[in-house]
Amino acid sequence: MFQSFEVTARPEQGPPRLAAMRAELEAEGLDGFLVPRADAHQGEYVSPRDERLAWLTGFTGSAGFCVALRDIAGVFIDGRYRTQVKAQVASNYTPVPWPETSLADWLKAQLPDGGRVGFDPWLHTPGQITQAEEGLVGTGIALVQCDNLVDRVWDDQPGPAAEPAKVHPIEFAGESHDDKRARLAKGLRDAGATCAVITLPDSLCWLLNIRGSDIPRNPIAQGFAILHASGAVDLFMDPAKLVELRDHLGDDVTCRAPDAFLEALSDLDGPVRLEKSSVPVIVADAIGDRVQWGDDPCALPKACKNAAEIAGSAEAHLRDGAAVVELLAWLDGQEPGSLRETQVVTKLEQYRRRDNALQDISFETIAGTGPNGAIMHYRVTEETDSTLEDGHLIVLDSGGQYLDGTTDITRTISIGTPPEDARAAFTRVLMGMIGMSRLIWPKGLAGRDIEVIGRAPLWYAHQDFDHGLGHGVGAYLSVHEGPQRLSRVSTVPFQAGMILSNEPGYYREGGFGIRIENLIVVEKAECPPGGDAHREMLSWRTLTFAPIDRRLIVVDMLDVPSRAWLNAYHAETLEKIGPRVSDETRVWLEQACAPL
Repeated sequence: MFQSFEVTARPEQGPPRLAAMRAELEAEGLDGFLVPRADAHQGEYVSPRDERLAWLTGFTGSAGFCVALRDIAGVFIDGRYRTQVKAQVASNYTPVPWPETSLADWLKAQLPDGGRVGFDPWLHTPGQITQAEEGLVGTGIALVQCDNLVDRVWDDQPGPAAEPAKVHPIEFAGESHDDKRARLAKGLRDAGATCAVITLPDSLCWLLNIRGSDIPRNPIAQGFAILHASGAVDLFMDPAKLVELRDHLGDDVTCRAPDAFLEALSDLDGPVRLEKSSVPVIVADAIGDRVQWGDDPCALPKACKNAAEIAGSAEAHLRDGAAVVELLAWLDGQEPGSLRETQVVTKLEQYRRRDNALQDISFETIAGTGPNGAIMHYRVTEETDSTLEDGHLIVLDSGGQYLDGTTDITRTISIGTPPEDARAAFTRVLMGMIGMSRLIWPKGLAGRDIEVIGRAPLWYAHQDFDHGLGHGVGAYLSVHEGPQRLSRVSTVPFQAGMILSNEPGYYREGGFGIRIENLIVVEKAECPPGGDAHREMLSWRTLTFAPIDRRLIVVDMLDVPSRAWLNAYHAETLEKIGPRVSDETRVWLEQACAPL
């Protein structure tokens, strides 16, 4: 099995660690300290060195933060993690529903007489701090910059990553970094900016066609960059990471040590493009009144995959689909009660490792059976490892990082005879997934405009789920990628080439979980015979191929178009994946893909 790199804490470790940090509060004359799940680069994923939230509290979710005051410590978590947090944090931590409860409102309730709350300016964005400060006006509560107090008490904190970065070949990238830099530099000139500061690692790696291993499961190299309007780049990165990149980067990319970054910012002429939602406070402070707020110039071009990236992703999904199908066939041959979750995780990773193009899994595999399946981002541990019993469902969410693409697939599988209420919920989830897959919509719409399609079948039964319907996915980059999302809050219009997940679900705490996920790519929709073609329309093409568990489908609940779509999808799955699996698995696949 691939090594797990997560920093975790057992609940009993929380109290002494919190006590040590509170001693630092006392020494600094502070009433509290903010501990986000973030690093200086403000990406979604962090290295083991930056897993401060997990180390302090035990909570390992991918989003959230802790506010440690002298007499209470709140762990702020969104709807995805409200079941998980209960099992991971000690009783001296108080889960706080977020964003329903804002940081400012919570602080006002806990510090009625005012106070000083510290934060590390490398780990928060100007948008986050400004929003909190606006909510604290007139309260006497001040947010103040300070050293990181967790780092002071984390004695065995891992060191920074320093593995060499590698060139991402042009056959997979589809565009040279010279052309990318020139294209984006023109956009800066057109906007009147002299340069843009890039802190997001996936943006930096996409721009320069490099990949790294600084973040577990994400092939990125951490660093900072300044993209000038001339197309030149100043790259601030540990020299140990650059040993294989000198010839690739060329004369227009100047490599400098990371500790020269802040000084270089002070020397820039404005306007300097910064993205308020991703740049650290300390960077914005260094730019001062020279700032031009705007989007990360790499974000949208990176999201709109070129032909080579789409072709590579499609091919990666076929090989990955073969590994998943081998696993599903193997799992179907095991008796209920004979397997534990960890055995399923290990077996799936063994099938994926048969592909020499696999570099890593794309995230820690989720394999939650029975009540564990209701924990949306469940991670099996020695303590939670559960047996797959008759009547259970198992949610299997996994993916691979291949040189030609990143995959992410979820299948919910019946173990033995499934409960009828679970079958009904599964069918509603399936109807939502199919409804989104079949959708054709006018160009210009965003996630908030169409996400309801994937939820409506559940809503009719007064059911719902607390995660977005879908996220963007990189091309051998992060498995979660913006700026596009299938989310009720996303305002980024979809464009051809964007790859997203389509993953409705349903979770009954203490009972079972359901999620079905395919990756889909935006394409221009062809006008059907008899259509007017008076407006440009977009549609999805499915990249993921693996069968849906037919035992969990209440066929009479499906309308005719949904049934036709599923039969066509299964026929295509058999056609594309059948030649890639063993003879024994091919026989199983023929049965799994039989028409309804």
